[in-house]
Amino acid sequence: MLDILQYEFMQRALLAVVAISIFSPILGLFLILRRQSLMSDTLSHISLAGVAFGILLGWDKTWTTVIVVVVAAVVLEYLKTVYRHYIEISTAILMSLGLAVSLIVMSKTSSSSVSLDQYLFGSIITISQEQVFALFVIAIIILILTLLFIRPMYILTFDEDTAFVDGLPVRLMSIAFNIVTGVAIAMMIPAAGALLVSTIMVLPASIAMRLADSFKSVILTAIGIGFVGMILGIILSYYWETPASATITIIFIGMFLVVSLLDRFIKE
Repeated sequence: MLDILQYEFMQRALLAVVAISIFSPILGLFLILRRQSLMSDTLSHISLAGVAFGILLGWDKTWTTVIVVVVAAVVLEYLKTVYRHYIEISTAILMSLGLAVSLIVMSKTSSSSVSLDQYLFGSIITISQEQVFALFVIAIIILILTLLFIRPMYILTFDEDTAFVDGLPVRLMSIAFNIVTGVAIAMMIPAAGALLVSTIMVLPASIAMRLADSFKSVILTAIGIGFVGMILGIILSYYWETPASATITIIFIGMFLVVSLLDRFIKE
């Protein structure tokens, strides 16, 4: 175990895992409760368009991704109001648009597809010190926002009509949540990959919902599960020589299946 820590890239990877495990389960829980689990998948696919624009223009891919994802998060909220009873339509539209734009933009570049492949599948062991710092910054911001606005978000999540009657700026809060989620996803993409970031966000919260019985305890349990699962995934990927993000995903799915089976067994 200690031999892992002698490598700087593993130190950065473990720090990145700690940061991601702090904020991703919190966002994942709200996405599940708001019945927007697919939003993380949608925004992660749209992020590929941001990466493609970054490659085409020669700009920093992280910032182009943030810009594209933030715009998409706002558009997603608008489409949600248009298709109020068919939210999955808006996610399908944006997911398809993101993939189409990324493919078209990449076809206009002379660069190889290696950079795009890295953002598709992620590579947490090649993450830079600056990216680790950015992950901790977004983790601190999300923790502060959660502590400050947990009650309004709780009301908004479970009953938007009650939130509106209470005088809460429902639309503004919803857009702000989408933007924060979009920025967090953009920061996670280099480490987790567009194809797996949704799993890393949603599964720890899904597991915690089966283990804890109150809102705050679900949040704490989800953070703990996220931390254990991601650390274990990093360690096993090192010794098994497998992709870290894929290994972490498999571990979370395994944990979900075990908890689901045990829960069903206990109830019977």
